[in-house]
Amino acid sequence: MINAYDIAYSAVAVISAPVWLLFPRARKKVRRALETRLSRNLPVRPGANPAVLIHAVSLGEINATRTLVQQLQSARPDLHLILSTTTETGHARALQLYSQTPNTTILRFPLDLTPAITRTLDALRPDLVVLMELEVWPNFLHHCRKRHIPVIVINARLTPHSLKRYRLIRPIARRMFSRISHVAAQDPAYADQFISLGVPPAQVSVTGTMKFDTAEIATTVPGSSDLARDLYLNKGDTAPYFLLVAGSTGPGEEQPILAAYKQLLNEFPTLRLAIIPRHPERFDEVANLILESGFQLIRRSSSQQPVASSNPILLGDTMGELRKFYSLATIVLVGRTLVDLGPRQRGSDMIEPAALAKPIVVGPWTQNFAEPMNAFRAADAIYELSNSTSLLSTLTEILRHPTPANEKALRAQQTVRQNQGATAQNVNIILEFLKNKWT
Repeated sequence: MINAYDIAYSAVAVISAPVWLLFPRARKKVRRALETRLSRNLPVRPGANPAVLIHAVSLGEINATRTLVQQLQSARPDLHLILSTTTETGHARALQLYSQTPNTTILRFPLDLTPAITRTLDALRPDLVVLMELEVWPNFLHHCRKRHIPVIVINARLTPHSLKRYRLIRPIARRMFSRISHVAAQDPAYADQFISLGVPPAQVSVTGTMKFDTAEIATTVPGSSDLARDLYLNKGDTAPYFLLVAGSTGPGEEQPILAAYKQLLNEFPTLRLAIIPRHPERFDEVANLILESGFQLIRRSSSQQPVASSNPILLGDTMGELRKFYSLATIVLVGRTLVDLGPRQRGSDMIEPAALAKPIVVGPWTQNFAEPMNAFRAADAIYELSNSTSLLSTLTEILRHPTPANEKALRAQQTVRQNQGATAQNVNIILEFLKNKWT
């Protein structure tokens, strides 16, 4: 039966209809959500083994599940794992990581409507729900409580935007957060914020950030030599290449990167540039930006002959190869940090290139990676720009003085090594909840 949450959502949908019906992009987004997140025709989970639903909102969170899933499967081979995501890129990555994994179900997280939630819980019968970082929905929590399904949050954090929003609806937020069975926060400050929102103090712990655990410390990456060959990055006999990799870029960032690169070529004529946009739907847009800037282009997705220019720009327009690009880099510029793209997109993962001991440059917008950034700053292990206008001078400094840059890169790698281990603590919490449920 529908409840007050369903009525409220319906009212919002009706009131906002003129907006999302008017704009094609919003209309497409709503239609896509209705097609994929109402849990229609969801297959019933076979067997009666214990099951855990792990919800990872987007690409970053689903990547953070890799070590978690491995450790859970090792500790409990009988466990059925249900991986849910919200975004298109997150779902694509989940399929890439887990579609061939036994005892695993992959789905889009249901809309917070009673029919969708009921169909999901009826079909999959999770014994425990694990939310990565934070995406709490009141109706979903309500139905889990009714079915006595514990909901825990691991790798938990609150952005300033989220905290402000929840405080504006404090009475509703306190009721919602009081239904969470446990919060494993990334640091003590986040733990205090969850308590202030209504999670009982006895149900909050601090386990650190799992972001460090998903990064594999290495010097080479399988497949990187093939990538170098396919993109004509093989070093010549006379002048070795230098490669600047701009990874996970967002709208408005490619233009200053291209402008800086054009200036850098005057002093470093063998420098190459690779741009890997964060979202696949921007691949063609970024390809056009590169061509409009006067550069020739090599797309990773296309089998092309070498172009006439000695400095064609490489466009990483495939999925799952960012780490290969990073392994070939002389410098890594982390995207979604140069321009403020809003509270949900302030920062991309700088830990992965750090684990490969690469000199890393980030802009001022890294709030979604606040804890890793604090660790890198404390170790003097990262180049942090105050604004995008200092990009050229910072890149020039690194290329002119590679020794201190490489020393900084080694400190970044050591920082990753020292901060690993949060996943194991979160696995222990999950196993304890399962033990209590099944004994």
